[in-house]
Amino acid sequence: MGVAVQVRELTKSFGGHRVWSDVSLTLPHGEVSAILGPSGTGKSVLLKSLIGLLQPDRGQVLVDGTDLCSCSEDELYEVRKRFGVLFQDGALFGSMDLYDNVAFPLREHTRKSESEIRRIAREKMELVGLTGAEHKLPGELSGGMRRRLDLAACLVGNPEVIFLDEPTTGLDPSSRMAMWEIVERLVAEGTTVLLTTQYLDEADRLADTITVLSAGSVVASGTAAELKAQVGQRTVTVVPEPGSDPEAGCAALRRSGFDPSVGRDGTAIITPIDASRDTATVIRALDEAGIEPAELAFGEPTLDDVYLALARRARTA
Repeated sequence: MGVAVQVRELTKSFGGHRVWSDVSLTLPHGEVSAILGPSGTGKSVLLKSLIGLLQPDRGQVLVDGTDLCSCSEDELYEVRKRFGVLFQDGALFGSMDLYDNVAFPLREHTRKSESEIRRIAREKMELVGLTGAEHKLPGELSGGMRRRLDLAACLVGNPEVIFLDEPTTGLDPSSRMAMWEIVERLVAEGTTVLLTTQYLDEADRLADTITVLSAGSVVASGTAAELKAQVGQRTVTVVPEPGSDPEAGCAALRRSGFDPSVGRDGTAIITPIDASRDTATVIRALDEAGIEPAELAFGEPTLDDVYLALARRARTA
């Protein structure tokens, strides 16, 4: 069984500014947990609080029963050995080549022999696709390669829990995809991951559970499917045959108990539905109004829909 991490009612302020309050979450073993929110919501502050770099105002961070908010420095040091952290701004030594950057944590914090360090460092560099670049300097790398080097250095201690702070911010689509594939491989091997991100597609692809931060608090938590079910609704979109009146179609659907609207193009009829079986009722209502569909499409709510709806709720609460 892997390490158990629980966060209970964590609150953090800087001076009179409350960053977030009463944040609670659990990191299930061998899964990706995502903290989702726009820039400025305190995602990085939360991550630093979870690893003991910042002291929260109140609350607990429990790692196998040890509270990192109240434990001794020695206890904190021992717990951190089980963590790997990829900071948003990176943590590389510009004067060291790639190999020495990856090897540094092992030389600093372990008593391993140089041959063992060499084996582990090369293994992690191969994992992130940097074999053959060992003697380059960080300044010679692209943004995507630097991010992969950061990850290699994060992994040399074989951490049980990995904290990834905005790991793909600023990367091109190809580099983002490469980073996602590495994370998926690590999770498949049993690693627990906490990911902070502002990218909805990243959370949707990688995360088993998602916690949404907005306006200083957790506004929702669950799987992507659960969040979509909370906020979004399925839709059926009908494009009538030319010459049909979309407004007449909407009127017919309202008489059948639906709440349709005409799309921005002025032709499509968009109808929220509760279940797939409602589609037949929609088609029947339109047929009775003399409107024949030329095109029919189904829509599922996306995390974009979820996040925008939750953000609106948080602003008006």
